[in-house]
Amino acid sequence: MTYRQSFAWWSLTEGAIRVPNLLEAAAEIGFHGVDFLPRELWRTAADLGLELVVIDGHDSIDVGFNNRSHHAALAQQARRALETAHREGIHNISVMSGVEHVLDDGAAIEMCVEALAPLAEEAEQAGVGLLLEPLNTKVDHPGHQCRSTAWGAAVVDAVGSPALQLLYDVYHMQIMEGDLLRTIDENAHRIGHFHTAGVPGRHELDSHQEVNWTAIAVKLRELRYTGFVGHEFIPRGHPVEALQQAYSVFDPVI
Repeated sequence: MTYRQSFAWWSLTEGAIRVPNLLEAAAEIGFHGVDFLPRELWRTAADLGLELVVIDGHDSIDVGFNNRSHHAALAQQARRALETAHREGIHNISVMSGVEHVLDDGAAIEMCVEALAPLAEEAEQAGVGLLLEPLNTKVDHPGHQCRSTAWGAAVVDAVGSPALQLLYDVYHMQIMEGDLLRTIDENAHRIGHFHTAGVPGRHELDSHQEVNWTAIAVKLRELRYTGFVGHEFIPRGHPVEALQQAYSVFDPVI
């Protein structure tokens, strides 16, 4: 068994060309799941055999678990998301560190661990994953505190629950640190989901960007990764053609 592929609804619908039957087209290509799909489309996805892979665990990327003053409100939001995920058969909810404030990294990691440890226990009991995502601060998310694989891994290791893993976004981590294959190799046991997008620009996985996506796909097969690879790029051209091309790069049959 190897990985399956999903795509992020928000990004594939951000391009200039809109496709009314995007879910149907993705299912026909061979996709098995979709990330961050609006609730009103969940039934349509289920009817097409598309699994709901990730939903938001709380309201804001910028307001996260690195600040104790936010813990109560965020925990309430995350528990509602966990209940929904458990009820609807959704694989994961995403959680974020938030932007930097007065705490240094070590203290901020401790704050995240303090809040996420009890949530991870509840998630484990519910059969739902928590995904902590490091983001790039150079282009898209200035000031975000979880900005490296090592930062996220420190939280995952300290919590010590199989329910909490990293969402490793190749786009973000190529911008921040590169060294992709070695980092994936060393952190495979901490990664519960992958995202892709071309660097620079967050567009298609084509010849206009710098990541060797074939090498990434081969590495995941070598590691016997069995989760999802979710494509989270904003297409310059036709979304269906872009999805077909990305799917072909990661086709586990190849």
